[in-house]
Amino acid sequence: MDLQTLTYIVVGLTFSLYIGIAIWARAGTTGEYYAAGRGVHPVANGMATAADWMSAASFIGMAGLIAFKGYDASIFLMGWTGGYVLLALCLAPYLRKFGKFTVPDFIGDRYYSRTARIVAVICLIVASLTYVIGQMKGIGVAFSRFLDVEYATGLYAGMAIVFFYAVLGGMKGVTYTQIAQYCVLIFAYTVPAVFISLNLTDNPIPQLGLLSDTADGTPLLVKLDQTLVDLGFAEYTAQKGGTFNMIMYTLSLMMGTAGLPHVIIRFFTVPNVADARSSAGWALFFIAILYTTAPAVGSMARLNLTNTIQHGEVGAPDGNLAYAERPEWFKNWEGTGLLQFEDKNGDGRIQYYDDTNPDFAPKAESFGWKGNEMVKVDRDIMVLANPEIANLPNWVIALVAAGGLAAALSTAAGLLLAMSTAISHDLLKRTFMPNISEKNELMSARIAMAGAIVVAGYLGLNPPGFAAQVVALAFGLAASSIFPALMMGIFSTRINNTGAVAGMLVGLTSTLVYIFTYKGWFFVSGTNMLANTPDQWFLGIAPEAFGALGAMLNFAVAFAVSSMTKPVPEDIREMVESIRVPKGAADAQDH
Repeated sequence: MDLQTLTYIVVGLTFSLYIGIAIWARAGTTGEYYAAGRGVHPVANGMATAADWMSAASFIGMAGLIAFKGYDASIFLMGWTGGYVLLALCLAPYLRKFGKFTVPDFIGDRYYSRTARIVAVICLIVASLTYVIGQMKGIGVAFSRFLDVEYATGLYAGMAIVFFYAVLGGMKGVTYTQIAQYCVLIFAYTVPAVFISLNLTDNPIPQLGLLSDTADGTPLLVKLDQTLVDLGFAEYTAQKGGTFNMIMYTLSLMMGTAGLPHVIIRFFTVPNVADARSSAGWALFFIAILYTTAPAVGSMARLNLTNTIQHGEVGAPDGNLAYAERPEWFKNWEGTGLLQFEDKNGDGRIQYYDDTNPDFAPKAESFGWKGNEMVKVDRDIMVLANPEIANLPNWVIALVAAGGLAAALSTAAGLLLAMSTAISHDLLKRTFMPNISEKNELMSARIAMAGAIVVAGYLGLNPPGFAAQVVALAFGLAASSIFPALMMGIFSTRINNTGAVAGMLVGLTSTLVYIFTYKGWFFVSGTNMLANTPDQWFLGIAPEAFGALGAMLNFAVAFAVSSMTKPVPEDIREMVESIRVPKGAADAQDH
């Protein structure tokens, strides 16, 4: 059976499963729509949380970053997993004990302020909307290649699927759909990794294959280092970025992870605090399966890509791959526009090397090479193209397509749900329309969901970067605005409403201004844009890493303003203390 037909069958079956679950788990009340009736088993919630957490950035983008950045991409592994531990230990149990539906719900009540609630909604929407752009990019990439449609068409198809099961089922439908999506995505991620590890190292366990020898007896990472150095690239295992920037980037990802509203609300779906702790542990287990596999996937993908394109030893210009003889996978991805070749010297062969390396320039000139002719290799294609590059069976390739879509759809649904509940519950029910009926509130939530899907789809048509990069910006926004407000709200009785609002606004605004400035969206002197380069950045901090500094500003401003304004009311102090008291943690009736 040909690949496209097989892909349609596999993807069609998974979509039918998602839609069937949505119909079965249709939400009939606001409690089911917002928190799945608070009846989800901890193991099931852990699996759903893992699917919600492991987005297109994890499934598609992270391995692509590891493939091209090597050692420097370890910040994503450390930041995202470390942040999840931070969330599980410091936030999730306490927020569950508080017993509300949303993050702005907690902030609004803890800081006894309508303004704080509205600012929290704004922060949530800004971070979530930025994050969902990366998911839409992943959906479009997967559809465009494997279902042989235009990127925009694939994006519209993904929007339709999310619209159906998220609008219909709310948190209840999304939860059980995400359980199915986790099973699909983890199977789709690990099966090709096993095959490729066997091909390269004879070791079926990718995590061990990464540290094993290849067929010629050379350790895989040593061989990858040498292959890239021979083409003028830096060593794969060498640190290339600044240490301080890596630290700030890791902190930004960690705090951003702990402040992501769509992950936090998953812990509101379990019956009690003890189950919240248990589901956090299960989620970490399910996440670890993919995250320990990702370094092997990225490294092996880069080695396969480089060897396939180079197709010969450096030093022999006629050893480069002839463009007319390029493999089928190359042609397939060229059709998507995500892989592009330009014959700069007219020799009909593909030169793939680092043409920005001055030390390699004389050697390239002696070969008659006039620049890197792989003018575009979108990092987001690496996981999806890897099985094709390795000549794996068509059913494995089709499975990867279904897995990529499952990862993007699961997180997109969670983000869209977080935004819609913030609008319907926090802005309407708790702020502007307190007398709205439950039926109308539920309808408002579904209308808000539909609107969020339309806006996210529009932004997904013109994403500002590859999936993991856009997601990193979202983490910075969450780190600088939401995370400090939650941490101070739980662990400090000194922060009042004025301080919290000032801190969130300073954190969010400073991070947005920094990102917009160094992403080339602001003009200097009306004509020249600031360059997005390390020598231009403040203290060498990348735009994606500024969230850590934004969070520090948030903390500092909140404490400073609170110390100069009215103290926190006694009843709020007592509420904060009661949230941290372990009494009743195992009580199934606790909230």
